[in-house]
Amino acid sequence: MRILALDVGDKTIGVAVCDELKLTAQGVEVIRRTSIAKDFARLNELIAQYQVGLVIIGLPKNMNGTIGPRGELVKEFGETLVQAVPNVEIKFWDERLSTVAAQKSLIAADVSRAKRKQIIDKMAAVFFLQGYLDSLPRGQ
Repeated sequence: MRILALDVGDKTIGVAVCDELKLTAQGVEVIRRTSIAKDFARLNELIAQYQVGLVIIGLPKNMNGTIGPRGELVKEFGETLVQAVPNVEIKFWDERLSTVAAQKSLIAADVSRAKRKQIIDKMAAVFFLQGYLDSLPRGQ
């Protein structure tokens, strides 16, 4: 079973998935949010398509480790997602600085500002999913 990562924002959800060996993370898409029903319908499609057994949701924490208002909204999203996809485990992962790292990576790759804006959420999901994968003991 694969792992799907979500970088949840107000307007978009960045989506990344790991390979079957759980070694590398790849960006999938950026979901433009219109309604919770459509968001969850698309996520269910992706979960089925990639045969996902675990969804990692990036939890934006403050630099001191506390959870602020944005983090609370993401936790609510995750709790609602649990009800929408009952056969999939959901975990939260500290995503502090993942967007900054993604931005720096895209700038280093000379990606235009307009293109960066379109894909930054997907790349942030890739960064924190890769962090999660790197934390797993080999063979998991």
